[in-house]
Amino acid sequence: MKDLKIYNRKKQEANCQKPIAKKILLASHSPRRKELLQNLGFDFETVSIDCDEIFPENSDVSKVAEYLSNLKANAYKNLNADEIIIAADTIVVLENEILGKPKNKEAAEKMLRKLSGKTHQVYTGITIKTKEKTISQTDVAHVVFDKISNEEIEYYLRNFEPFDKAGSYGIQEWIGMAKIKKIEGNFYTIMGFPTHLVYEILKNL
Repeated sequence: MKDLKIYNRKKQEANCQKPIAKKILLASHSPRRKELLQNLGFDFETVSIDCDEIFPENSDVSKVAEYLSNLKANAYKNLNADEIIIAADTIVVLENEILGKPKNKEAAEKMLRKLSGKTHQVYTGITIKTKEKTISQTDVAHVVFDKISNEEIEYYLRNFEPFDKAGSYGIQEWIGMAKIKKIEGNFYTIMGFPTHLVYEILKNL
């Protein structure tokens, strides 16, 4: 019986480690997305995407991240039959207002003051595309912030400079440890890459 358990465990490990037949391209230079995809166990290359990240006015905020991820994936025109491209986009929504990446320190301060003491949503959309099919999905997480003082905002912005992040913060940084008291949903969705969705789609491909 012990030998059978060892055999079954090794068989499961072999199935989990089975390589993807196609070459994976990540349409992002985000160090967080690169690290997460690597930690999932996939080999990949990063590619640059040149497109205007513009969505239609009056869009349903819950659909915007997925729309933009699809826009990015479709902007890559050199996809070969043996390749898969992964694109993602993350938005922060507070009371139906989209908080994007801050243009400067003043904008970041304003966003964090808005988020202070409130619950907001983080939507991450992913698009995984081959020559034959395109799969797009969205995951959402709810984040509850404690009150953030002006001094804490100043400390965070000075030491972490989160100007490349939607909503002006990264949950994996100091502010996530010190000021976020509750989340409902997937931690990695808030980081900008819903790893559970990515893994399932790639596994099934």
